[in-house]
Amino acid sequence: MKLWWGWTCVLLLSLLALSESRAEAQGDLDLEMEDEMVEDMVEDREDSAEIEGEAEMEVEAEEEKGTDANVSFQVTYKTPVPIGEVYFSETFDDGSLDRWQVSKTMKEDADDEIAKYDGKWSVEQLKENKVPGDMGLVLKSRAKHHAIASLLDRPFLFRDDALVVQYEVNFQDGIDCGGAYIKLLSDEDDLDLDQFNDRTSYTIMFGPDKCGEDYKLHFIFRHRSPLNKDLEEKHAKRPDVDLKKFYTDKKTHLYTLVLNPDNSYEILVDQSSVSRGSLLHDVVPPVNPTKEIDDPTDSKPEDWDERAKIPDPEAVKPDNWDEEAPATIQDPDAVKPEGWLDDEPEFVADPAADKPDDWDEEMDGEWEAPQVPNPVCETAPGCGQWKPPTINNPQYKGKWKAPLVDNPHYQGVWSPRKIQNPDYFEDLAPFQMTSFRAVGLELWSMTSEIYFDNFIITSYKEVADRWAGDSWGLKKLVASANEVCTTHTRTPTHTHTAYIYTYTHRWIYI
Repeated sequence: MKLWWGWTCVLLLSLLALSESRAEAQGDLDLEMEDEMVEDMVEDREDSAEIEGEAEMEVEAEEEKGTDANVSFQVTYKTPVPIGEVYFSETFDDGSLDRWQVSKTMKEDADDEIAKYDGKWSVEQLKENKVPGDMGLVLKSRAKHHAIASLLDRPFLFRDDALVVQYEVNFQDGIDCGGAYIKLLSDEDDLDLDQFNDRTSYTIMFGPDKCGEDYKLHFIFRHRSPLNKDLEEKHAKRPDVDLKKFYTDKKTHLYTLVLNPDNSYEILVDQSSVSRGSLLHDVVPPVNPTKEIDDPTDSKPEDWDERAKIPDPEAVKPDNWDEEAPATIQDPDAVKPEGWLDDEPEFVADPAADKPDDWDEEMDGEWEAPQVPNPVCETAPGCGQWKPPTINNPQYKGKWKAPLVDNPHYQGVWSPRKIQNPDYFEDLAPFQMTSFRAVGLELWSMTSEIYFDNFIITSYKEVADRWAGDSWGLKKLVASANEVCTTHTRTPTHTHTAYIYTYTHRWIYI
């Protein structure tokens, strides 16, 4: 059974890779690329046939001996390279942070002991489901402020091209309270990455954030009023799916934001859409204010009657209505239980208690033993004076009130009159935001070991998809294979080779 599962894992991993590669590339691969892929597959199959045959013979020999023939997966990884034009890409696979700047400033309005941005960053492999050679940026400190940023290759200008922002996050130790979002820092003269903090001007904030049981996926952009040039944050509507699993499963997830010049946006997690909408209609507060507002000088007239119902002025309290009747009375049918001990108290002085040696009757008063339940009452239905239980009084009616009738003078709910909004404007192109020229992470977290990887900023979704196929896609395949196979293979004794053709048409050996 273990041998069968080992080969099943190899086949499963190959099928997963092939299906994902085809799904992602379906819209872009032409016939020539398909022919080349087939030719490469045939050649590699021929080259590996002898190796696979030897492996099969070895496994069969082990099976005949009655030993385990489990499978381990080894991945040969190659750092992805963007296929197409990008504004920024980062894999961290060189193990350095040379192009990144760690903030050296202090956070305003914070206690001195936590105000400094002294949270540690490191470039490391994943703790679980690692791909040898693949590195990522890891937030290492808990309960500290972290800030790190990097300049783009060139600023992004919101004109005729779409914006696609994509990166990976893995909450390796889960997450209690903290964020993993990024900020696209505005292209302003005073931008200084050394002084990057929570007040640094940004154009877009995007990514996951969680505290308690509130699981968020932010998309916030700052809109500049064409009337007074003030900036105001606009928050996209919450995603349409339950986000909890992305924070708790300790897997690497891919977050993608797509903004289009027609003001539409889409948010994807693991290449599946979780939210889409319009910058004009699906953000809070709205980009464009209302044309009319309530007149602040208008007030409700003193004689305005908003009562829809009033007590009937012609109603009279019935003569037999007794307002003094109690709500409850003693049950007249109740009978004292047989054996009730009327002369025995419910509590008696504790016979085992002694007056403390330091008791001073002049200061403390006469000493009395503490009360304990009367042991005689334990076997009796009750002790002390018996009283019948109370029941609801059938004669109780309470305070009489006249029934309600329609108010003949009802004028409706008052509202102030409307006037033209002096701050009204109409911006039909909120996509044209402030340009940005850096990407940064400015975070506070109560949990460490948050992993970031494979940032890419481009104008083409296809470029981001191909990048994901050679980076996050490989992590997903390894995690899926490990999840399926570890249940059935525990002690690796053989290493087999499976071939995966990736989105960018190169072979990865597993």
